[in-house]
Amino acid sequence: MVLVIVVALLALLAGLAANRWLRPRLVHADDDEGMAVKDLVGPLLTMTVLLLSFVLVTANGSYGKAEVASRGEARALDQLVETAEYAPATERARIQAGAVCYARAVRVQEWSAMADGNGSPAPNVWSTGFRETFEDLAGQPVFGMLVAADNKRSDEREERLTQATSSIPSTIFWFLLATLVITVTAIGICLPRRNNRGQIVTLVVITALLTTALVIIRDVDRPFGGIIDIAPTAIAETERQAQRDFAVNGPAAHLPCDAEGNRAA
Repeated sequence: MVLVIVVALLALLAGLAANRWLRPRLVHADDDEGMAVKDLVGPLLTMTVLLLSFVLVTANGSYGKAEVASRGEARALDQLVETAEYAPATERARIQAGAVCYARAVRVQEWSAMADGNGSPAPNVWSTGFRETFEDLAGQPVFGMLVAADNKRSDEREERLTQATSSIPSTIFWFLLATLVITVTAIGICLPRRNNRGQIVTLVVITALLTTALVIIRDVDRPFGGIIDIAPTAIAETERQAQRDFAVNGPAAHLPCDAEGNRAA
């Protein structure tokens, strides 16, 4: 960082020195002639648009990864439930019940916590229960399949929680905001003061477009909060299917958790 700042300052000093000493030798024009402020607005606007586009692509990539991880976790949990059908009745019931409770804990508690970039300890209770149940199945053919499905679920959850945090540092966001202000101000300086209705309308449109791009970046960078958020549709569907399988295999059994995924008293 220090190197970049030093090089930038040296470049600025070199530019000022060239303007003072080299310009008279290389450019045969009056000292009052040269680029006006309006000539610099075009490159400034182009730089602003490129910066916003680059950051938008980065934020959108993080959003896509979060969505893929959410669906992958739901599929892994569903595979765990289906694989449990090959386990003895006692372990099968524990795994399927735990899957329902895990899905509820993720859907109700962890999803709302991810809006602020955080996770929830509630699903950990049931993932720990999975491993405890697997210990009772060690040595059986179904053991390896269950462990593989649970490892996939754990990896996808970790990826989901990673993508829940902002991928764009606040420093970059504030830099983009400052760039927007400077660009709009510079354009405003170059507009005529009279008979400028068309130019004013254009300035308003440019400001609106740049602002919209920045708002979209801010919103997409929070995949589980805001307007364009990822809904817990996949995990909710897995919860419904797991609850159906649990009810079929043990009609009289009760789930060990409440509607929010907390362990029942």
